[in-house]
Amino acid sequence: MKLFDSHCHLDDHVFDADFGQVLERSQQAGVSAMMIAGINLATSQKAAALAESHQNLYASAGFHPHDALEASESVLETLASLSNHPKVLAWGEIGLDFNRMFSPRDVQEKWLIRQIELADAKDLPVIFHERDSRGRLLEILKKHHRHTGSGVIHCFSGTRAELLQYLDMGYSIGITGIVTIQSRGIHLRELVKEIPRNRILIETDAPYLTPAPEKNHTRRNEPAFVRSVLLKLAEVRGEDPAELAEEIWDNTCRLYRLPLEMADL
Repeated sequence: MKLFDSHCHLDDHVFDADFGQVLERSQQAGVSAMMIAGINLATSQKAAALAESHQNLYASAGFHPHDALEASESVLETLASLSNHPKVLAWGEIGLDFNRMFSPRDVQEKWLIRQIELADAKDLPVIFHERDSRGRLLEILKKHHRHTGSGVIHCFSGTRAELLQYLDMGYSIGITGIVTIQSRGIHLRELVKEIPRNRILIETDAPYLTPAPEKNHTRRNEPAFVRSVLLKLAEVRGEDPAELAEEIWDNTCRLYRLPLEMADL
């Protein structure tokens, strides 16, 4: 199977000591491509540098809602320039997080809207983060995202009603290792059955959200473990893992505008 980890944070310092080994394990697990999602200026720049240095890595640039207090027009101008890099394929990770509230709601919303405008101007797909916004992200997308559907709802954890609205608007849905967790993943395992196969992406969010069974041995997630997400998805949906993997690969390449026939790297 050829797998695409559509969202990870390989720029995180926890990978510095064994970065090469992490990539080698990914290759052994069939993970042929990885998207490194930026969450602020520094991480976006590092993501782009890593992508430039490794053929099978790609990057996105953006300000996570946790980091929204650091955003400014001048910094976003720098990100806009960075997005011209040929290995920067998306804008994000951006969105709303009303759970931990590291940035005030009004600040989160201001810079989310501004970044959607920049992504539209750059004609880039968007990686969206949403947690406990109670429909507010949907309201903003409907009003401000001109390229509706050009993006993915990363680490989907919402309600069935929210899922159906995202699907109606054309967005892809990112599924993480949560789907493998016995208690925490119960609701998600029911909802993934309702996602059309051509709209599913798989992701690790590494180094976070380690799936089962790997979580029994290590706290640090890594792209190789996206295979466990794929296998659980196939099991829950009653589908052949190889066929599902092939379609998810195509879904991810279409979103990030890569050739579907991209060879193993």
